[in-house]
Parts: sequence; C-alpha cells; structure tokens
Amino acid sequence: MIGAVAPSTRGLGEQLAAIVPQRGTPTVVELGPGTGPVSAIIRQRMPSGGRQLAVEIDMNMVDYLRRRHPWLTVLPGDAAALDTLLADADVRRVDAVVSGLPWSIFPLPRQERMLGSICQVLNPGGAFTTFGYLHARRMSGARRFHELLERRFEEVVVTRAVWSNLPPALVYVCRRAVPHA
Repeated sequence: MIGAVAPSTRGLGEQLAAIVPQRGTPTVVELGPGTGPVSAIIRQRMPSGGRQLAVEIDMNMVDYLRRRHPWLTVLPGDAAALDTLLADADVRRVDAVVSGLPWSIFPLPRQERMLGSICQVLNPGGAFTTFGYLHARRMSGARRFHELLERRFEEVVVTRAVWSNLPPALVYVCRRAVPHA
C-alpha cells in the first residue's frame, strides 16, 4: 500500500523519529547516525527504561558518538549484519528502526541483505523509517529501493516533501515486515 500523509511542519529528524514508541520500554535502533542529531531527537521521544542503540560502520564516528552521546549504545559494524550485532548486544527484537543510510546508492544485493536483517529483528508491531532525497526519487537506485520496500513491508507510506530539509526529502514509514520476502 502506498500512501501519503498530510504535510507537516516537523523537520526530517522529527519525522524519522515519529515511529519511536513513547510508552513502555521500547528498544530502538538507528542505522547510520552520523554525528547524532536524529539520535538526540529519538532520545527525547524515548520513555525512561527504553533502550536506544545505533549502528555505525566508521570507527572514527563510533568514537565520536561515544564521546558526544555517552547515553547512546553505539554498535560498531555493518547494518547488513544487524541481527548479529544486536544478538551480540543481547537484543533479539526491536520496536523501531530509524535509518539515515543512503539506500539509493547501495547495490540491490546490499539493500536486500540490510532490509532482510531489519525485518528479522523488528517486533510484529514494529516500524522502520528512512528517507530519500526528493531530487533523486526518479533515479533507478531510488525506484528500485522503493519497490524493495513494497515487497518487504505490508504498508509503506511516503510523506510529502520535507521542504525544511536541504535538500528536500521524503520519509518512508514502513510497517508489518514480511520477514522472508
């Protein structure tokens, strides 16, 4: 199912983090946290007792994130091995996965491995969000990624453009993972 949600005045980070549960003790994973601006938004949304993890492949960024955001559990490694990284951190299932990764530039096999790993770790009621740049949506890599999302999730909602982001972006909100699609 493809849909669009009403335009929002929220920025990209707030829209990505909107899937973070605000009650209970959720476990949330961020892929490709960069310097951590979305990590901070996720932290604001998380209820006390929740667990927030981030997966980062660049060891310099891992060190930076650990110094800058000591409350964040940073897992060094590749998002394609998300299930293994989380198992090593004694996490089997998560309630939300938020991604800042550049999906459209990854080759199809890598996209498939990473989404497969995400689908394996999401709780049945869990959600996945990511974004793509508006100007790139017609590129073959971006179209292929959107098609892959449609196969891996029962529901894929694409927001209207987040004009406050430079460059403008679209957010993909994905629910009900299909683990072995």
